[in-house]
Amino acid sequence: MRIIFMGTPDFAVPALCSLHAAGHEIACVYSQPPSRSGRGKKLRPSPVHAKADELGIQVRTPKSLKPAEEKEAFAALGADVAVVAAYGLILPQAILDAPVHGCLNIHASILPRWRGAAPIHRAIMAGDDETGVTIMQMEVGLDTGPMLHIVRTPVNDKTTGELTAELAELGAGAMVEVLANFSHYEAQPQDDSLATYAPKIDKAEARIDWSRPASEIVRHVHGLAPFPGAWFELEGERVKLLQASLTAGSAHPGTVIDEQFGVACGSDAIRPDRLQRAGKPAMDRDDFLRGRPVAQGTVLS
Repeated sequence: MRIIFMGTPDFAVPALCSLHAAGHEIACVYSQPPSRSGRGKKLRPSPVHAKADELGIQVRTPKSLKPAEEKEAFAALGADVAVVAAYGLILPQAILDAPVHGCLNIHASILPRWRGAAPIHRAIMAGDDETGVTIMQMEVGLDTGPMLHIVRTPVNDKTTGELTAELAELGAGAMVEVLANFSHYEAQPQDDSLATYAPKIDKAEARIDWSRPASEIVRHVHGLAPFPGAWFELEGERVKLLQASLTAGSAHPGTVIDEQFGVACGSDAIRPDRLQRAGKPAMDRDDFLRGRPVAQGTVLS
C-alpha cells in the first residue's frame, strides 16, 4: 500500500520500521515539530522524524492540520491509508477522509478501556491483569472508532517503560498483519458503555502517599516509571522511586522498618528496588544505600 505514517515518540518507531521493511511505500511521514532539549537547548527532531530521515523518507512537521493548505497537501499525497501511532495532533475530518481506506491508529490498550492520552500508565496504576494494542479505524471522537484487531499481553510487574517498549513491537506487528490481509478484517464497533478514560499524567500525581496500601503504591511507582517518576522526600531531599516490591511489616506510614529500606504503608510495606537521587543516575537499592544510608525509624514524606 501507499502509506502516510503519522507518529512522534519512540513508541511509534517500530511501526514505521516494520511497515518500511514489509515493502509498503511510505509516501510521507508526519511528526511533531523539532523541540529544544539538552544542555544547549538545540532543536532536535522527534524519534520518528530521525528514523524517517535515516530511511530517506520525506518528513512534514506542521504545527496544525487545520489550515486548508495542510489538508490539501495531505490529500495530494494520494495515500491508500494513513497509519497513526502517538502522533500528538487532532486529525480533522478532511484528513481522516483523505486516504482511500481512511486512517488506522495503533492504540496502546484493549479498547474501549483506556481511551485517551496515557493508556499504559493508567492500566498499570489501576492494577489491570492484561493490556494490549488495538488497531482501530479513526473517527473524530477520542479513540471511539471501530476496531479491526486486538493483541493482548499480561501486565505482571512491568513498568510503563518496559510495557511501552513491548506494546510498540506488538503494535508494529499487528499493523503489518492488518495491512497484509486488509480485506479479511471486519471492523467491530466499540461498546461505549464499557469505556474508561486515561487522562494525561499530571506531575502532581507523582508524589507517593504512604498512607495508601502497599500494593497500590507499587502499581503507582511502576506506572510512573521512568517518567515522570514517583517520588518521596528523604530528610528534605527528593528521591525518585522507579521500581518497588511488596514486603512484610507494619508501622506508621512512611516509616523505614529495617536496614534494607523496607517502608511501611497504609497496609503492609514495600521495599524500594531502584531509586534515583536528583542529578544522579538511577541505581539499585544496595548501591543507593552505600552512598546514602537510611536508618531504621527514618520517616519519609
